[in-house]
Amino acid sequence: MLNRRRFLTTSTLAAASLAAPGLVTRALAQGEALKIGVPVPISGAFAANGKFATIGALLAAEEVAAAHGVQVSTLDLDTEGKPATAVRKVQDALAQDGVKLFAGGILSSESLAMGKEVERGGGAFMTTAGADEITGVDCNRATFRWSVPTYGAINETVRPIIDALPDAKKWYTITPQYVFGDGLLNAAKDVFQEKGIEHVGNSYHSLTDKEFSGYLTNAIAAQPDVLLLLNFGAQSSDTLRQAVSFGLKQRMTIVVAWASGLEQFEALGPDICEGVYFGAQYWHGADSALNRELVAKVQEKHGFNPNYSFAGSYICSKLLLEAAVKAGSPDGAGIAAALNGLKYQGLTGEEEIRAADHQVIKDYYLLKGKAKADMADKDDYAEIISAGKSFLSPEDAGCAMPA
Repeated sequence: MLNRRRFLTTSTLAAASLAAPGLVTRALAQGEALKIGVPVPISGAFAANGKFATIGALLAAEEVAAAHGVQVSTLDLDTEGKPATAVRKVQDALAQDGVKLFAGGILSSESLAMGKEVERGGGAFMTTAGADEITGVDCNRATFRWSVPTYGAINETVRPIIDALPDAKKWYTITPQYVFGDGLLNAAKDVFQEKGIEHVGNSYHSLTDKEFSGYLTNAIAAQPDVLLLLNFGAQSSDTLRQAVSFGLKQRMTIVVAWASGLEQFEALGPDICEGVYFGAQYWHGADSALNRELVAKVQEKHGFNPNYSFAGSYICSKLLLEAAVKAGSPDGAGIAAALNGLKYQGLTGEEEIRAADHQVIKDYYLLKGKAKADMADKDDYAEIISAGKSFLSPEDAGCAMPA
């Protein structure tokens, strides 16, 4: 349903693509070097996500170098998941290494801080972080976002589940207490109110928590029909694992609003994932030309299927590097000119970079965990239940892009 707050793309996007190297006009001189910084948490609680992100960026750099006859290198920057550390690493890369392109920022708090720093340095930054503010009230000329923000993630998970389970009227949420978690929670509350859902309680937790039994006990006491997990990465895995050990799958439906992808399924295993709903930015089984190409390439090169952390970093790096080739420079103004309004065939199918706020308009997936007996191969953990595009308009998101 279209309304003022929910922007759904319905047009067919053109196939011309920065993600297809042969279609881009080469403007850089042969042999001219490009460098891209990859600011992600390589240590700390989200290190697994960062590790795959660095590999994805490297693959994109190799492809762009081969396609255009330019030298491309990546510079890994360990943010440790801390905004202050992330800003310092970006400052050093800008000043000491001459880096203008940055793809990373898995956590929203660090991405918001880095985007402002990259803008000050005249570069370009593309992220997979989810807080609405990134392309909303804190949008800027340097920052682009490939991932669907929190608003769209909730609308493409909570709405279809409410429609599929009309008797599930009571929901409980568990939320990390920072900008990303609050974005998901606020979006969920809006949908609950619209759909007549009773929000029977919420438990906040910190980014350092690993033990969630107290929050799960609170959830059990509230007797919800659905438990909605709004945390990410290892924390959502720990919460889900503990919930299953408490027998919650037998008592209620469990939904993970923002799964970290294949690596999360591998860590949990099919017995825990079976019957659980997961929202996902990316799934290696998605049927798009670029995704099939990426899966085949990663299988051949690394022997595994790409996960969300890998794929998100790959496409962000590829888009930035291709834009630099087209612009003939990694400077932010040229990157923005090359990317604004770009329509292309991406990893999720038809994707478009909206010029007004630098948000990529793409599908978000709702997955459901399969039983082990139903898995066609070792990575066939889930089926795609639905996919769709839900976005606030730039105006409703609060983006007033500086001239």
